[in-house]
Amino acid sequence: MKKTFNIGILAHVDAGKTSITEQILNKCGVLRNAGSVDSGTTVTDYMSVERRRGISVRTACAFADYRDNEICIVDTPGHIDFASEVERSLSVLDGAVLVVSAVDGIQTYTRMIWKALRHLSIPTIIVLNKIDRVGSDTASVFTQLTETFGENFVAVQEITGEGSDSASVSKDFAAYLKKNEENSLPVLAQFDEILEEKFLSDEAATKEELMKSLENSARKGDLYPVLYTSAKNGTGIESLLDAICRFLPDSSKLRKEELSGIVFKVERDETMGKAAYIRLFGGSISSRSPIMIGETEEKVSQIRRYSGRKFSDIGTLEAGQIGTVYGLSGIKNGDTIGSVPEGRNCSIAVPLLLSKVFANKEEEQPKLMHAVSELADEDPLLDFKFSQETREIYVSITGTVQLEILSELIRDRYGLEVSFSEPTVIYKETPKRAAIGIEEYTMPKPCWACVELLVEPLPRGSGIIYESVIKDNIIPYRYQNHIDISVHQTLSQGILGWEVTDAKITLVGGSHHFIHTHPLDFFVATPVAFLRALQAGGSTLLEPIMKVTLSADESLLGKVLGQIIDMRGEFDSPVLSGGNFMLEAAIPAATSLDYPSVFRSLTSGKGLISREFLEYRECPLELGKTMPRRGVDPLDWSKWLLYCRNALK
Repeated sequence: MKKTFNIGILAHVDAGKTSITEQILNKCGVLRNAGSVDSGTTVTDYMSVERRRGISVRTACAFADYRDNEICIVDTPGHIDFASEVERSLSVLDGAVLVVSAVDGIQTYTRMIWKALRHLSIPTIIVLNKIDRVGSDTASVFTQLTETFGENFVAVQEITGEGSDSASVSKDFAAYLKKNEENSLPVLAQFDEILEEKFLSDEAATKEELMKSLENSARKGDLYPVLYTSAKNGTGIESLLDAICRFLPDSSKLRKEELSGIVFKVERDETMGKAAYIRLFGGSISSRSPIMIGETEEKVSQIRRYSGRKFSDIGTLEAGQIGTVYGLSGIKNGDTIGSVPEGRNCSIAVPLLLSKVFANKEEEQPKLMHAVSELADEDPLLDFKFSQETREIYVSITGTVQLEILSELIRDRYGLEVSFSEPTVIYKETPKRAAIGIEEYTMPKPCWACVELLVEPLPRGSGIIYESVIKDNIIPYRYQNHIDISVHQTLSQGILGWEVTDAKITLVGGSHHFIHTHPLDFFVATPVAFLRALQAGGSTLLEPIMKVTLSADESLLGKVLGQIIDMRGEFDSPVLSGGNFMLEAAIPAATSLDYPSVFRSLTSGKGLISREFLEYRECPLELGKTMPRRGVDPLDWSKWLLYCRNALK
């Protein structure tokens, strides 16, 4: 029976992952010649903006057959600003190929991807690419891997001619494991009792025993084989294909009977409409079959399998397969089909910047609103916010490169020229003290909705808790449901203008009227009661804090510590080793947005820096930033009432 491998190729930008994908497709006979990123001829970078820029912006799929095995390649963006694409793709993988440049070594984004792969326990192969380049140092990068991520890496190849166009690699994994038994056996013995006995008794293992042990441990995600390639010359690609089929699990291990799948990508086709890329873990989907999307039943119109822009109609999508499904107009990126697959959620990217987007021609703002609503379906992390009253649109982003790509994407797809405001850090707010807010909406009749909310602060990182202590005879549960929904809608803007978090909101009082209460009355009263409680207790501003890891020559330590203090940062005791220092610090995002470039300049490009979101912490109001109210303020009662009754001009 043909095995199916759904594998992701992941890397930091410019490590060569898309070029490796091209070489795989060429080696499997899908392509006559491998495409080039520089010339814009690759299969998986098919968007205009990707070909112009030479970077991957969206996840793309490609299919190939290798020795009676079907390999579905999920090619992901390598720039940190598009980490949300990688985040969704990880949920559909059986295994991963993590590409690291043999010249540049581990980068910040490599660390983020690795952390996510381990969180999801995805079996992983490491590929050190660019072994043909001057400056390639696989031995140094291998050491960097073990020092950064632990000792569970096993080299399976030998390189000759490294750093030149003639660089080549050995193909017999088992033979190399035996040749390098002094290093491979101690690592393999950690997860193999037979090899452990041989290691402890100083007995040699056969190459077959070593190979079988690595295959078993790698498929479980305990050990990580390390291979070497030159994507430019195609060196090591056939060995990589062998490794995928030997060291990564196939999709049969994850299949189940009941319908279960994840939507990891949404596109729009001018002819076919919305296209949903789905990985099925269980059951099957066929053309014209009905599917429940939330509480709505929709019917599949067509199922295709795409390699870049080329496709074939497949009629049925089986468990373990990835395909593109049409006809599901209500589907969004991140939706699940049927039962929810377990252990498939992971967060890499946290949008920490906010920018206002507007059409350069004011009359095109309605078209822009339509465009961003479609883009939000494709990338929920963009989190577009729209104010009906001010006609302003805000977008949450992870970095400024994302804005550049968004601008080009909107121009290419919708013919709109847009601009963005200077991004600001996304703050949050939380209640300072417990307080009660009351709104009695009883005039002008017919109306009646009285709401009393207790709002209390919670420990940092708790999120939001909502509950009711009111019985059905006081406020019917159908109206209590309206209050619940309205509270969560109102949380998007507190009295400082930011999203409210780390709060407990309790419905402690209120009333309805059997005759006068209208179904929407509680949507009018609830935001007012909530904001009155928040206003009475006060709000504390919260700012995002980054965990920053730094390493450089120890002569620069004093300068770096001074810079961290200037940025309102805190740091642990530095570790000195070999003339370098390693330091971890917690620094506000607002003060350190440009620090990576400052640090690289200070260290002449020789220092290492990585940044990741740590948490939100309290921020003095004078050092942070409030946000102007977007839309009508519920505390402006007269205007709010007119707005709710659609009477605001």
